[in-house]
Amino acid sequence: MVTLKQNSRKAGYAGRGSRLQSASLLAALLLAVGVAQAQTSNMPGASAGNPAPVDNSLTWHGITLYGIVDVGLQYDSHAVPFSDYFPGGSADIVQKNSNKSVFGVTPSNLSQSRVGLQGKEPFGLGDWSGVFKLETFFNPQSGEISDALKSLTQNNGKPLAAQNTNLDSSVAGQAFQQSFAGVSSATFGTLTFGRQNTTFADGISKYDPNAASQAFSVIGLSGTAAGGGDTEDRRFDDSLKYSAKYFDLVHVGAIAKLANGSAASWRAGGGSGEAYSAFELQLGADYAGLSVDVYYNKIKDAIAAAALSATQVTELPAGYSLSNSLAGTVSDNETWAIMALYDFGGPKVYAGFEHIAFSNPSIPLLPGFNMIGGYVLAAPNNTAYEKGSKTLEVYWAGVKYPLNEHLDITAAYYGYKQDAYASGADAGCSSTVSGACSGNLNAYSVMADYRLTKRFDVYGGMMYSKVSDGLAAGYLETNNVNPTIGVRFTF
Repeated sequence: MVTLKQNSRKAGYAGRGSRLQSASLLAALLLAVGVAQAQTSNMPGASAGNPAPVDNSLTWHGITLYGIVDVGLQYDSHAVPFSDYFPGGSADIVQKNSNKSVFGVTPSNLSQSRVGLQGKEPFGLGDWSGVFKLETFFNPQSGEISDALKSLTQNNGKPLAAQNTNLDSSVAGQAFQQSFAGVSSATFGTLTFGRQNTTFADGISKYDPNAASQAFSVIGLSGTAAGGGDTEDRRFDDSLKYSAKYFDLVHVGAIAKLANGSAASWRAGGGSGEAYSAFELQLGADYAGLSVDVYYNKIKDAIAAAALSATQVTELPAGYSLSNSLAGTVSDNETWAIMALYDFGGPKVYAGFEHIAFSNPSIPLLPGFNMIGGYVLAAPNNTAYEKGSKTLEVYWAGVKYPLNEHLDITAAYYGYKQDAYASGADAGCSSTVSGACSGNLNAYSVMADYRLTKRFDVYGGMMYSKVSDGLAAGYLETNNVNPTIGVRFTF
């Protein structure tokens, strides 16, 4: 069994190693430009197993170098200082610690800044090919590898009013946000293994009118919807994923996260990865301009990580480091969803609905559990919910309207509805007395994107968000508006 002290040291070494690997990867990718001869126009949303159409600029021997650099300026009416590590820089929607107006440079507002390599090599056997992808996320305003969990540890022990932006994410300083390989066939589909976006996350990117933008979309910024309840499950380590489209009509998908180690070792904190096990299923179809998909997933030991409170810091056992130790609520989650879009031959209308049920974990996680990115779960909460007691509904709708060949206008609405799951004197409550009371989040966004060239565009917009009742419990402020402008270069 790994001791707590060894576990903490191992996590620290893993974090440093990850950053060194990321730096090496970026250097290698930049060197690759010198020998590359063709490019894919890999705009956000390109399928992992089916790279975007090649236009002969940065592809060499079937391997394509691609990337996005997205940076801008943002004002928030109620927020906290921006982070150099959190992928979005700012919280964008109102958070518990939001308390003052903030203005500054923010990264990845419209699309996550990234650099990567992807390849597709025909076998010469029918239409089968080998495929792979390596992709790193970074924050262009600071030059740092994106690491949301580091943004959390930097706020360990700090009161809300003294914090800067810190939110959980599946992006935790890993060398690669996607790193997988597999096989692909236009007839039979694509099968890949490694660290990769979940089937749910692919659906959010497709059916969100803002294409999972962090500055203008609640479900893009927060991984609650794409992660089936918790953002760390927006991407799965050690996963096997399948996707296919049959008869140019029916699309199917599935992903399974394989458990590492025995249940006993996971209880003792000796396992690795962000969940004990998980699977997701997708079934949908296209007809005329309509596309619809239904989804189902079940995740064991999902973790919602958070900074340690001042009390938890004082109680931190010997051998733990504040630089990689976190608190976290552990749950088993079950989710079903339906998402749709209709293309009118120009304007597109989008809508989606998810129902998420949270339960106490069937396999509790003990202190010392290794989370994603080499971070340590120092203060787990395994008893936050009675079985199926907390339910959260997530819903959205919007339209994307092309005014001309260069300019798109997008308007959208996003909502959360939490049912009350408090017990005792607060049972059935609908107020701010407890975070377990029923509550709502409502957000509205509008955004304009103007393409100056094929690869360079400018954008501007804003999102207004407001929380009420249980979802506003403990909040310093209950609303925020975030006017944002920026530029994006895609290669």
